[in-house]
Parts: sequence; C-alpha cells; structure tokens
Amino acid sequence: MYHIYLIVHLLSACIWVGGHLLLSFRYLPAAYKHKDISIIAKFEEKFETIGIPALVFLVLTGILMAIHYGVYPLQWFAFSGKLETTISIKLSVLLAIVLLAIHARFFIIPKLTFKSLNWLTLHVILVTLLSVSMLVLGSFVRFGGI
Repeated sequence: MYHIYLIVHLLSACIWVGGHLLLSFRYLPAAYKHKDISIIAKFEEKFETIGIPALVFLVLTGILMAIHYGVYPLQWFAFSGKLETTISIKLSVLLAIVLLAIHARFFIIPKLTFKSLNWLTLHVILVTLLSVSMLVLGSFVRFGGI
C-alpha cells in the first residue's frame, strides 16, 4: 500500500505546487499587467475544485506514509531523529499554509480589489515558497530525513 500512497502523494503535490507556481508566475503578473482582479478570481474558482482535494490527499497520504515509517502522531513534534524532524517541519509548514489559506479565503479574497491585490500576492508567494519547501523536505524522507 505504501507505493500507492506515495504515487497519490506525488500526484497531489504536482497539482498543489504546480497550481501555485502557475498562479505566481502566470496569473498574478497578468492581473497586475491588465489591472484586472477577475483573472485571479477565475483561476481560484477553477483551481479550488482540484487544488483543495489535492491538499486533502497530501495530508492523508502524508499521515499514512509517516505511520508506515514508524513515526506516529505522538512523535510528530518531538524532533527526536532525522525522520521525525523532517516530518515535524513538514507539519509545521503545512500549518502555516493552512493558516495563510484560511486568512486569504475569509479576509482577503471576499474583499479583493486591485488595491488589496498586494496582500493576496504576498499570501500566494508565501504559500508557493512553503509548498516548494515541503516538496524539497519530502525528497529527504527517502534518505532518512534531514
């Protein structure tokens, strides 16, 4: 089953990270260039239908794979070994991503104007950087952690 979890995890990471890279490098610059926030709104509307499920699959498969490696919930923030440290950092980064997403979804996006686009851009860049860092951290699991 581990191999299936890994495949689902990697495909979900492709969707999540790829979507945020696309948003960062294609859609945000277009919104600024054309001074049109509807470009972001249209992307978000389409991406949410696949991006949120991808994030859910990432979390679920990540938990299952951590357990497969013998890192159980009580060890997640112990930072006691290389693998536990890697998983703990990934979970900390995940928490930051979720908090940024909640803040953007409920406080920035509903009131989005061209003037407030800078705040959304900051969130998008942070989520993108954090997501890429999770991808890099995940690659270290294969080598026993960092």
